[in-house]
Amino acid sequence: MRPKKILFIITLVILLGVFIFSATYVLDYYINSAKQKGEFDELASMVESVQAQQPTESQPLFDPDGEGQTLPTEPTEPGMLPEYAPLFDLNPDIAGWMKIEDTRINYPVMHTPDRPDYYLYRNFKQESSAQGCLYAREVCDIVSPSDNITIYGHCMNDGSMFEGLHDYLDKDFFLEHGIIQFDTLMEHHEYQIFAVFKTTASIGEGFAYHQFVNAASEEEFDSFVSVCKNLSFYETGFTPKYGDKLITLSTCEYTQVNGRLVVVAYRIS
Repeated sequence: MRPKKILFIITLVILLGVFIFSATYVLDYYINSAKQKGEFDELASMVESVQAQQPTESQPLFDPDGEGQTLPTEPTEPGMLPEYAPLFDLNPDIAGWMKIEDTRINYPVMHTPDRPDYYLYRNFKQESSAQGCLYAREVCDIVSPSDNITIYGHCMNDGSMFEGLHDYLDKDFFLEHGIIQFDTLMEHHEYQIFAVFKTTASIGEGFAYHQFVNAASEEEFDSFVSVCKNLSFYETGFTPKYGDKLITLSTCEYTQVNGRLVVVAYRIS
């Protein structure tokens, strides 16, 4: 067999191997993505199911004939919201729930103070996962809470996790979706977005927003807010004041090296 023909066959085999490997990787990615979407959808359904059972002023917990609503799930911990009790039983690392209307952001938020970045590549079941989970920075206090809670999430090609934050590059989207729901296990809360910006996470460059946890003074708080607003793509018309509680949502952004897209909001209820 001539050398050129042998070289051609070897090259063909290599290219075929690369194609098979790439196709397998892509197929595995989308299979796992679909699996995790189903798991998160199931968790969201569990939350919504219990919420739907909660009594209202015009809807008593029981009717006189004993055919009224069923009791909501009893919380595992005193003071826990009933809708999050089943999830806490499944995984006590859950610290809250985040939802943003008209995005796929409708997920549990995890917190592991003694295991930094534990959920970066783990799903709610603590299995290996490219999508990971939304999770709060380990030094933040969600219950008290800290003056600022930084929450991380991947920007996935399938639109999951924090990919929906990129919709806020459009001010019109912000004007219609300026509110973020972020519940702790104990309380319902809403946050008003006041800044949307990008920066880099490269050491020694960009704005180290994640390092702001608790303000040592009013001046430090105001300085953080001022930097966020100055970097913002647009003026939102909202400015938190000293004493307000903030959340900072962080995901990847690809117009710069090690880029980050950041959405910052303050508690309004």
